Parts: sequence; structure tokens; C-alpha cells
Amino acid sequence: MKSSYFSENATRSAKLPDFSKDPSAGLEDISVTAISLIGTPYRWGGNTPQSGFDCSGLIAYVAQVTRKKKLPRTTEDLGKYGGSLGLQTPAPGDLVFFNTSGDSHSHVGIYVGQGRFVHAPSSGGTVRIDEIKNTYWAPRYTEARRIVTD
Repeated sequence: MKSSYFSENATRSAKLPDFSKDPSAGLEDISVTAISLIGTPYRWGGNTPQSGFDCSGLIAYVAQVTRKKKLPRTTEDLGKYGGSLGLQTPAPGDLVFFNTSGDSHSHVGIYVGQGRFVHAPSSGGTVRIDEIKNTYWAPRYTEARRIVTD
């Protein structure tokens, strides 16, 4: 059983971009704003620092305050917005998507560079930074999308 688990994870990890590269798309203000919100409580449906954030609420808030851009409010709709980066390495400010509940766009965070992303993970938690390559997130990674280009 162990060998199939590890080979499945190795196959999934093989589709990860090369996070050792740190390209720039001129979106660093998005990642800096996301980092400033670390520690904000998680709240389902939340979309402000005062009320707390869920994952898509965090994205919507950061895009609005940094770029005055109104984005779709659900993770599923965000997954249809902008352009997929395929296997291209995301730049700080791009969105990274994960399959945490059977849907390829069931969780989203903001890539901040060096293989890390900021997100609002779950009930009872707070906005935090995590490594995409860790054993939980790597097999669940589905894609990165560039949704803000100006």
C-alpha cells in the first residue's frame, strides 16, 4: 500500500512548476498585502480584516484594495477567471488553486514567492503562509492563474 501512495504522490508532484524560480509579473503589491493579513481569523463568508476571511474572501479583498479590481467571490468562479499558467512558475501575486474537496478549484491562495502562498485555511484557523511543496498541499495543487495583469 505504501508504494502506491508514494508513487501516486510522486506523479502528482511531478506536475508542480519549478518553485525555485521567482519570476516577476509586477504584482508584488498583491503578495505584500496578503502577507500583511497573516493572523486574521478565518470566517466562512468573511471578506474583511474586521470580519475575518475565507479563502476567496481574502482574494477578493486583496484585489480590491491593491488594484481596485472586483473579482468573482467564489473559489470555483475564480478558477474560471484570468489565464491559467499551466506549468509556468507563478509570480508573486498570482493565485494558486488546490483540490481539497473533490473539485480542482476548492481552495485558493495568493502566491508570495519561494514556493509559498498566503491563504485562509479553515474554520478555527487564521490567515497564514504555507509551503506548496509540503506533504499536504503538493498532491492537492491543481494550477496557478494570473487574474490581475494591470
